[in-house]
Amino acid sequence: MILPIVRYPDPVLRQRCSLVKQADAKLRQLAADMIETMREANGVGLAAPQVGRTEHLAVIDVSHDPKCISFLRIDGKDAELSPHMPVVFLNARLDLGSTKIGSEEGCLSFPGLRGEIRRSEQIRVTFEDLEGRTQTWETDGLLARAFQHEIDHLNGVLFIDRFSATAKVTLKSRLNRLMEQWREDEES
Repeated sequence: MILPIVRYPDPVLRQRCSLVKQADAKLRQLAADMIETMREANGVGLAAPQVGRTEHLAVIDVSHDPKCISFLRIDGKDAELSPHMPVVFLNARLDLGSTKIGSEEGCLSFPGLRGEIRRSEQIRVTFEDLEGRTQTWETDGLLARAFQHEIDHLNGVLFIDRFSATAKVTLKSRLNRLMEQWREDEES
């Protein structure tokens, strides 16, 4: 089922998500609905707050571009990208590499807004899957960027928080328009 995507500045986007104790049938259905919603919106990731939920759950699918990474290691072993997409992850913990690179990002909760964000080039992320197994992934490229973006959402951090001071000034009027549109939608 396609879920409505929460738009900025809805307060749920600033909430820190609760850790998931166990994946039940409802959570599995939520994950499936989030994957369907993400694909319908042409996104590469979607976090629970973006559909109005506060579980520490997100999904990513970068299989449309198998060359978007130069490596993927799962639990210390080299892995191919496609068989592991989409990935559903719970209770993620992120270790960031020291080298940062800038790249343009967008967000489904900020329609039409894009900006340059500096993020770690390589990451290591440890998470639980829907079966309760712990996995550790090491990667770079778009997949690393997507993990960082979605985990930020799970911690109540938005990609606009990562913009440079200059970008924030430049985008202020567009953010104000998004706020006005959200208020109008809430009132109707």
